[in-house]
Amino acid sequence: MRITAVHEGVVPISSAIRNAWIDFGTMDCSVVAVVSDVVRDGRPLVGYGFNSNGRYSAGEILRRRVLPRLLDAEPGALLDGAGRLDPARAWEVMMRNEKPGGHGERSVAVGVVDMALFDLAAKIEDVPLYRYLADRHGDGSPDTSVFVYAAGGYYAPGRTHADLRDEMRGFLDQGYEVVKMKIGGADLPEDLRRIEAVLDVLDGDGSRLAVDVNGRFDLATALEYGRAIEPYGLFWYEEAGDPLDYRLNAVLAEHYPGPLATGENLFSLQDARNLVRHGGMRPDRDVIQVDPALSYGLVEYLRVLEMLRDHGWSSRRCVPHGGHQFSLHIAAAMKLGGNESYPGEFRPTGGFADGARVEGGRIGLTDAPGIGLELKAEFYRVLRALHD
Repeated sequence: MRITAVHEGVVPISSAIRNAWIDFGTMDCSVVAVVSDVVRDGRPLVGYGFNSNGRYSAGEILRRRVLPRLLDAEPGALLDGAGRLDPARAWEVMMRNEKPGGHGERSVAVGVVDMALFDLAAKIEDVPLYRYLADRHGDGSPDTSVFVYAAGGYYAPGRTHADLRDEMRGFLDQGYEVVKMKIGGADLPEDLRRIEAVLDVLDGDGSRLAVDVNGRFDLATALEYGRAIEPYGLFWYEEAGDPLDYRLNAVLAEHYPGPLATGENLFSLQDARNLVRHGGMRPDRDVIQVDPALSYGLVEYLRVLEMLRDHGWSSRRCVPHGGHQFSLHIAAAMKLGGNESYPGEFRPTGGFADGARVEGGRIGLTDAPGIGLELKAEFYRVLRALHD
């Protein structure tokens, strides 16, 4: 098997919304198509990849460093002992001559190509990605459905409490049972009014509502909000402070008894390990949200899962950020605790297969080979245009 070409591009995923830290009006992401010499039904098999929302496209790193290394590699350098495409060996090629640390956008670039390589590898085996992963990296018995929650409740011009309630009702009507909203972009009294507006829709059940700060607070504010929201008994309190401020998270964990969630802005095994070592995270209740598509891809994410096991964590305490099909397959194969979802936002990359239904807060997997991005018609047109 050989890689004959790699095509790279950028797609806008902008939305007229903001969280406590950024607005998404200029958000975009990288997309790649990895073309192989394996032919099925008269066409070469192609693996597709993209990065999750929240980080911008990484085209410069892709074009100047990551893709040339992949294309210049000896064919055997990308294959396992049986001559099959091995994303882990390809990962080593892409990371040649890279110093440790300084993850940031480099991890995004590698993650985009890693996704495409896993998509291609599963397509070559003619199996859906979750089955490919379960057989090679799991216990061979993947979950048949995955818990998903609906993330929304963003700030937007003119958005009222009534609009917020309507949005959350819409999520429940779509089959979600747990919803998430943004806080930290207004003052505490207003955010409490917004939380209570959503609780009205949930019949006062705080265990079905998560709140997300997107790293905005200093320690004093994180503790102040924690004291205010503790009586609600929320599903989780997410990323209260800067993702690398492990002490802030540790002190918050000492004072806030409810579940904490963080990790979506940690992009390496080393950073995730430091969170577990120094961030006060509690494996009986807290949630790790590392996003494989942003953190050097699945090759690195498998190392994160191994590290968590070594520290006494269950994979069920992992719920990846991102709201896309790649993480959905990983969640099923590796028996994670669930997956994020952004209904209606970050198109065309976000979301699941066209026609997929959420029932009882869970969603099933498709049987299409690979990730199944071909089942997202709007996005597939973008991907096909890269190489056709």
